Amino acid sequence: RVPVFVGHSEAINVEFEEPIDWQEAQDILREAPGILVIDKREAGGYITPVECVGDYATYVSRIRQDSTVENGLSFWCVSDNLRKGAALNAVQIAEVLGNRCLKKG
Repeated sequence: RVPVFVGHSEAINVEFEEPIDWQEAQDILREAPGILVIDKREAGGYITPVECVGDYATYVSRIRQDSTVENGLSFWCVSDNLRKGAALNAVQIAEVLGNRCLKKG
């Protein structure tokens, strides 16, 4: 961990059971609610914690194949921990579960 004023940042490595390329992952993430993909593949083409301050979205950048594992991807993820923290996540998870599991009537 590195101390910062606001924000969480993570370099994430994921290994999948089946092959997935970075373009497919990028397309899937672009469709996910609450996710914004900023991946320009140029110097400075990624988001930093400073740029996400005040936003509820989770930003994903630098989506790349991870050559250290089979079927792996690496990416950079940042969010404003004061906006998108444990409380908001709990509410959003409850909403999803409610929509999936509760009878409407």
